[in-house]
Amino acid sequence: MDALRRRIERPEALGLALVLTALAAYGWLAPPFWVAVTVAIQLALGGFGTVWLVGAAQPRLGYARYATPSVAAVSLTLAGRLLGGLLQLAAVPLVMLLLFGIVWAELQVAAGRTPRLTVDLSLVGIVFAAAAGVAGVFPGLSWPPALVLVLVIAAIPALRAAELRGRYGVEAVGQAGLHLLAVGQIGVALALLPLPGVVGPAVLALGFHAWAGAAEALDSGARPWPVVIEFGSLALLGLVVALLLRGG
Repeated sequence: MDALRRRIERPEALGLALVLTALAAYGWLAPPFWVAVTVAIQLALGGFGTVWLVGAAQPRLGYARYATPSVAAVSLTLAGRLLGGLLQLAAVPLVMLLLFGIVWAELQVAAGRTPRLTVDLSLVGIVFAAAAGVAGVFPGLSWPPALVLVLVIAAIPALRAAELRGRYGVEAVGQAGLHLLAVGQIGVALALLPLPGVVGPAVLALGFHAWAGAAEALDSGARPWPVVIEFGSLALLGLVVALLLRGG
């Protein structure tokens, strides 16, 4: 155990991931009231724990990073309720690895070692888990309130994506707002299509990724039309797949 602890750069990160995973596993089995309590504890514990691990706020690194592990834990708590008993048991170590990976990535960013791909994929995964979880936990909820819940959770990944592009403060909030507006429009379109299973959440996450990629390409000086064609084609492909699955 001591050898393992020495190999892990920040063993506290593993401890935080284990606690958030335990809360998520409890939330999979708990009644609705205690799910809400679990979510509140995850938000508080994950937030304070990340502040303790990452350190004082630095404007050049942004502020959404402090909420990313908490929001990831909440999303996985909601999504895990879609699984059955044996699948939930098998998902526990996977959830722990995912949460530890998110915390570790934020530590690397704070240390100046940016695992960009890891962070980007984690943000897309959070949006997907949130959309799938909300749809599964509230199956009878009409689409405007359900979509609002998804967008509330997706606000942190959207803000984090803007910060990773070097946008901070009011500018980051503005870009995150545009990002959420685009995702919300996709969500409205998906709500009007009776798609099976997690196809809708997957397309929504794809749209989130496409918008973030397009914004980053434009920030890097790419010409607008090639960016529109490339990422517009990606979004169109996701829509075509969704329509084909709906027809099937």
